Amino acid sequence: MSELSIAILGTGNIGTDLLLKVQRSQSLSCRLFAGRNLASPGMTKAAKLGVPVSAEGIHGIERVAGEVDLVFDATSAAGHLLHAPVLKSLGMIAVDLTPAKVGKMCVPAVNLNECLESVNVNMVTCGGQASIPLAYAIGQAHQEVEYIETVSSIASRSAGPGTRINLDEYLETTESGLRSFSGCQKSKAILNLNPAQPCIHMQTTVMAKVQEPDLTRIRAEFRKVVSLITPYVPGYEVIVEPLLENGRVISMVRVSGLGDYLPKFAGNLDIINCAAIAYAEALAKKRMGA
Repeated sequence: MSELSIAILGTGNIGTDLLLKVQRSQSLSCRLFAGRNLASPGMTKAAKLGVPVSAEGIHGIERVAGEVDLVFDATSAAGHLLHAPVLKSLGMIAVDLTPAKVGKMCVPAVNLNECLESVNVNMVTCGGQASIPLAYAIGQAHQEVEYIETVSSIASRSAGPGTRINLDEYLETTESGLRSFSGCQKSKAILNLNPAQPCIHMQTTVMAKVQEPDLTRIRAEFRKVVSLITPYVPGYEVIVEPLLENGRVISMVRVSGLGDYLPKFAGNLDIINCAAIAYAEALAKKRMGA
């Protein structure tokens, strides 16, 4: 079986976790792991696995032009704004794991197939990957959704410097995704960093204001979309099925990570990585003609 050649840009926790997921995949192969510090834990891990590494960042990616099909950009929103035109000029597909929102927003359970022709795919945010499928289900059941709000609570330890620097972009991109995928008029995203010990697993609540909500239809759409998420995010667990409370439709999920490199409580980071891998594997399958 031929493989899709991958490069990973960004060697922090997210990039390193992505690397281990690529290594496990039957249809993906990592050609280069590129960052800025050869002595970083991620670089050290990659080298031990026999994966080629580079401390030249995007310039390292340029040096393997023609050998890479797709680049996972796990740097920052500001970084991706600089990287996107370079990757496009090199003919490489960019899978953006930052909230830069340059390319087409992709939530595999909702719009995977229509993203496979894009040269730049944005994986929205971790909160977006958790909440948008639920918002989408509500939008499928009701054409007019007035308002959707999502609240994600994550362990403070799972929010690294990149997450904290990109907080404004995170909120804006999540809110945009909620509106885009549900058709709602207004949206709001909230992120809580919980310092509790032991660390909590990611929990995401979605609340929607809908005129005369049909819970039977909403629950049917909800179960349908959840059944599409769990094959690529096994730790996606429904805590509260849609119910009515004070005139709002409310649902809640918990996300646990796979524990590849990140701790299992870091489901917020794992879900966006799993979504990116699901996209790349679908692209590989399409290119193989399967």
